Amino acid sequence: MKKLFTKTFLALFALGFSVVAFAEDAANATSAEGGSIHQALKVKFIEGSADFMSLVAIALILGLAFVLERIIYLNLADTDPSKLLSNIEAALEKGDVEAAKTVARDTRGPIASIAYQGLLRIDQGIDIVEKSIVSYGGVQSGLLEKNLSWITLFIAMAPSLGFLGTVIGMIMAFDKIEQVGDISPTVVAGGMKVALITTVGGLIVALLLQIFYNYLLSKLEAILNKMEDASITLLDLVIKYSVKINK
Repeated sequence: MKKLFTKTFLALFALGFSVVAFAEDAANATSAEGGSIHQALKVKFIEGSADFMSLVAIALILGLAFVLERIIYLNLADTDPSKLLSNIEAALEKGDVEAAKTVARDTRGPIASIAYQGLLRIDQGIDIVEKSIVSYGGVQSGLLEKNLSWITLFIAMAPSLGFLGTVIGMIMAFDKIEQVGDISPTVVAGGMKVALITTVGGLIVALLLQIFYNYLLSKLEAILNKMEDASITLLDLVIKYSVKINK
């Protein structure tokens, strides 16, 4: 699974740098009026300064790479714990701890991993089992939250790059005014267009990544709630098992 994540990330990373080549080819192409949506986007890309807009596009693609990796990981981690806990309960009722460990070890997901760590210490007392579940639950929570900070980075970077383009566009406009000695709309239109297009591009990228980020947060919260509920149920099963064998 790690290899799949790595290949996906590298492919999208390479695609991001190919945007620069696309911008250069587009800049050399002749733009026709009334073309397709693709052609219109290409023209706006060029008008917003192709080299600078490439940075915004790369921020989008790299951000989507981390989003895709987290979506795959969280969906694989989001499992129904009811069957797992039922099988563990059935094994513990028979007094077969090894069978319960096997069930947890052979089940995918963070809940199964937490259950396995708790079952490994079932003979050391309830307190030790509880501490093990809490500690390993924190480890699993950290793995679930991994790379989310990179997504927030690109959410912040995209509009910042857009605003930087705004400043550059305004500087270009004032340079034209200084060269021509006139403040007519024709003189400043080019610089203003660069300023507005880069700002729009950065804001659109940030909005798209923010939507995906909120989806990932909701998915993460759902998994964490399942982990907490499953941990409480597992502790109850361990307590029942301890009471049974100590009779």
